[in-house]
Amino acid sequence: MRPRTLDEYAGQSQVLGPGKPLYEAVRSGRLHSMIFWGPPGSGKTTLARLIAQQADADFLPISAVLSGVKEIREAIALAKRTRESGRRTILFVDEVHRFNKSQQDSFLPHVEEGIIYFIGATTENPSFELNNALLSRARVYVLTALSEQDLLQVLERALSDRERGLGRLELLFPDELRRWYVRAAGGDARRLLNFLEITADLLAAIERPAVSREIAERVLSGGQPQHFDNHGEEFYNQISALHKAVRGSAPDAALYWLCRMLVGGCDPSYLARRIVRIASEDIGNADPRALPLALHAWDAQDRLGSPEGELALAQAVLYLACAPKSNAVYRAFQSAREEAERTGSLEVPLHLRNAPTSLLRQMNYGKGYRYAHDEPDAYAAGESYFPEPLAGRVYYQPVPRGLEIKIAEKLAALRELDRKRNPEGH
Repeated sequence: MRPRTLDEYAGQSQVLGPGKPLYEAVRSGRLHSMIFWGPPGSGKTTLARLIAQQADADFLPISAVLSGVKEIREAIALAKRTRESGRRTILFVDEVHRFNKSQQDSFLPHVEEGIIYFIGATTENPSFELNNALLSRARVYVLTALSEQDLLQVLERALSDRERGLGRLELLFPDELRRWYVRAAGGDARRLLNFLEITADLLAAIERPAVSREIAERVLSGGQPQHFDNHGEEFYNQISALHKAVRGSAPDAALYWLCRMLVGGCDPSYLARRIVRIASEDIGNADPRALPLALHAWDAQDRLGSPEGELALAQAVLYLACAPKSNAVYRAFQSAREEAERTGSLEVPLHLRNAPTSLLRQMNYGKGYRYAHDEPDAYAAGESYFPEPLAGRVYYQPVPRGLEIKIAEKLAALRELDRKRNPEGH
């Protein structure tokens, strides 16, 4: 059921709509090197084949999973012979991100010489997985998971096509169950066609022409597919969504993304680590209870395991999403770290140095240090704890939310004491 023409191709109107550069290039048979980036079953290989057909070019596919230097050399040699006969060659590399840097580089001279037109397909972000040299010679087209309407079109064609599809079986397929199949396919046309093939085989085995709820449940028992692999693009997209939902005080959305990742097979310990990070980065001292709660959730997950421990992670995520937000700790840490990196050679002032020996005391280590507990309210007003060139630096600026309101008031009062003790700021 692979589409044979652009009219049969489902979805991707964002790159294949009339007037779009790729659409016009395919229609006119003009070739250029390109990268197709999209999820499984979105039509990357099919589109490459259609381009070769439309351009009357030889289609030479290799897989980065199964191929190495030997296969690349053989493919290039064949493309050279094809070129001598006056024909063009599209070298299609599936899962191109699986090739290492040197393997990716091996295509460059042949692309530049016009021996091949390179089309790579990848499910991973090419910005991270492909060499800049290769990216600069190819245009990236982003393909998306097929919509339910697109998949209904694929399903209808498969059920009605008597030559290549299931049309000759004249299956009775209620509209409600068609939507079940489409939703279970999760944007993946290949997965949808697999469901239909299993269904047809099952109906043939029991000699029934109609798809029932029972049949649909048996075929779709694997549930919704999860585009998730613990290290790829979708992994980072989903953890980003979880983090941003918590930061945005959206507890329901945060809980959804947590569950989405757990269902997809994400390591709960990884999620626990990220939840602890969120507690410091986005809540901090606005609610100091957030960090210990996140740590307790991690501990509960480690002690109980899955699925019992996952409830503690859910509790932590919901608490963090509902807590007052502050990134003041994060910003202060970043500012102080940057200054420390720039000024790491500044000496510790003498009055702040430890003086455990008489020699060090003779060298004035610790001289003039004011012990805070001996001062009024345990605060040595006007004392400086910075290296001299950095005196007066302020990194931590509490936000007017949660406990940081009180923290800000206290710091303001202490700075006023400093001003009164040292009005000239020295």
